[in-house]
Amino acid sequence: MQELFDLITNLHTPEGIEALIRSGGLAVLIAIVFAETGLLVGFFLPGDSLLVTAGVLCSRSLSGGEPILNIWTVNLTLMAAAVIGDQVGFLLGRKTGPKIFDKPDNRFFKKKYALEAHAFYEKHGGKAIILARFVPIMRTFVPFIAGVADMSYRRFVTFNVFGGIGWVLSMTMLGYFLGRSPWGEKIHLIILVVVFVSILPMIVGIAKRLLSGAPKANSAL
Repeated sequence: MQELFDLITNLHTPEGIEALIRSGGLAVLIAIVFAETGLLVGFFLPGDSLLVTAGVLCSRSLSGGEPILNIWTVNLTLMAAAVIGDQVGFLLGRKTGPKIFDKPDNRFFKKKYALEAHAFYEKHGGKAIILARFVPIMRTFVPFIAGVADMSYRRFVTFNVFGGIGWVLSMTMLGYFLGRSPWGEKIHLIILVVVFVSILPMIVGIAKRLLSGAPKANSAL
């Protein structure tokens, strides 16, 4: 159990990601992106920070040495992993159906995330497939919920392809160009900002719900 905890912790640090890539190569990145987008149990895996770090490592190592990845190979393979991952999530959702909402919580599944993804999908419709790419947890559950909601397969594929390409390309290229600039020395700060911006919509949504509920609570008193 401690080994699993250490692995998850390392996945959320630039040094840990670099070490994993050096030991497992590009296959590690592909597996993580696929699992985070295609398997409900992958919601805890890094997404934005992983892609930004991969972009940096395509321009230089964290210690300032030669790059350990090729930017075009990384983009092409991770775009494919992201698109296929969402596709798998969608098909699993279509097969499972609404009974997923009756499933009890366990270590690898949290019903509240499925409910939040459902609300996100109801609010944004098909665009949610693209928007969710940039929001942690949502990008794991929204494709699944789209399948549960029986979204048109052709429509889903269109949004999925555009979303997967846009997400991977924007994050890796951000890391790549920042890695080639003086800001490359501040990779930890860059990733912190990227993660904060990505979870900002969730923070705003929670704040709105709390504020909208405040007047009702006061009136009840």
